[in-house]
Amino acid sequence: MASQLLSLSVAMLVAALAPFVASVVPGRAIPEVIFLVFAGALLGPYGADVIRPSGGTLSLISELGMAFLFLMAGYEIKPPELVGPLGRHASICWGISMVVAIALVSLAGFKRFTGMAGIAFAIMLTTTAYGTLAPIMRARNLTDTPVGRAVTAYGATGEVLPVIAVALLLSTRSLVATVIVLVAFLLVCVRIAHLSKSTARLGARFRDFVRSGAGASTQTPLRLVVLLLVFLVFLADVFGFDSVLGAFAAGFVLRVFFPDGNEELEERIEAIGNGFLIPAFFVISGAGIDLAAAFSDPGLLFLFIGLILVVRGVSVAISLHVNPETRGMQSQERFVTTAYCVMALPLVVAITQIVVDAGAMTTQDASVLVTAGAITVLVVPILTSAVRVAAPAHPVHALSNIVSGKENANEALARQRQAIRASRRRFEAARARRKRELGRGLSSVEYIARHDGDEPTDSSNRT
Repeated sequence: MASQLLSLSVAMLVAALAPFVASVVPGRAIPEVIFLVFAGALLGPYGADVIRPSGGTLSLISELGMAFLFLMAGYEIKPPELVGPLGRHASICWGISMVVAIALVSLAGFKRFTGMAGIAFAIMLTTTAYGTLAPIMRARNLTDTPVGRAVTAYGATGEVLPVIAVALLLSTRSLVATVIVLVAFLLVCVRIAHLSKSTARLGARFRDFVRSGAGASTQTPLRLVVLLLVFLVFLADVFGFDSVLGAFAAGFVLRVFFPDGNEELEERIEAIGNGFLIPAFFVISGAGIDLAAAFSDPGLLFLFIGLILVVRGVSVAISLHVNPETRGMQSQERFVTTAYCVMALPLVVAITQIVVDAGAMTTQDASVLVTAGAITVLVVPILTSAVRVAAPAHPVHALSNIVSGKENANEALARQRQAIRASRRRFEAARARRKRELGRGLSSVEYIARHDGDEPTDSSNRT
């Protein structure tokens, strides 16, 4: 027990220091999750051996952290966003990317990824870290921008549909039996969410009680949420599914009870989730990564990242271009949306754990894939910063002018430098203005999402 408490203490020390480390990066461009995962890897059994995740206590805390992460992700998703025009295009986009992923894995003939591991590899290529993206979108007031709406639709389908695919394709049962059991599980969730007609009155009273007591000192609403989460995770395990499915279902059920949200209850859920369980999950999961093994196989590392860009990135980019709902977005907005949709860490962690536990994938290969997923989360903010700097200079147009002889290289470079300097001044002015108003700087993606013509708009009101 003492060693487990020591490991947990170190994990929480990392969690406490991560915000301070992240704040050192200008604009907090790198998400805290990167520092949590890599710190866990450096302090785990393959590093300093201070955090030892093999014990039952840490494993349970990590499992609960993952459950809270996907509970909050499921709660963030509103059904109209999935069934509306934008959601339908996003679902079709995911389906196409899944077909492409399976075809690529099958045709490539990876000897180490066959059978269950091959299916898991394909599913991971289609995922989006919406659970990580949702709070970022909300904190930066991007939800009601074109970028925010597109990321919500494509990101949500990129997390919901892979969870269902995991339940269907990674089950040890036959497909027909799995579908039957999955339908039975979903029916239980629907029953919990809506109650029966005979108890509709009781259901309404229960919802009123939860709403009215969300701020009570007894924490009864929060206890009910935890009960719902733990029970559905337990039920998913009984039905033979991964806990991610149960956690997602709990989030959807909670949204049924609070279709318009409940700020006080959400703050309490985030307090226990983001304050303890979720950072513990990322640190403990990171402790299972063998960084030496991951970087000793750069071929697989960069292959996985490249395939994510091809499978998920290209499909989202094409969909955004042809979708009438997003066709009017500026090119840099579409690029940022696509970049956000290739961030793929939480589900990569969850899926590799499933396959490793089943004995279908080695720990070394899992370390490579999780590290690759973490790199996608690390690189995306850098890419959005590059787009913010390069887009106003229109480098493709400048290159075309040079090739066609309309201007020489020196003239084009001088104009490029001038445009970049002007863009930098506008960005710094917008960042300083946001710093005065909200006490924090302006991120590159927030600047792009609110960019209108030559002057950035700085709307800080949430709707």
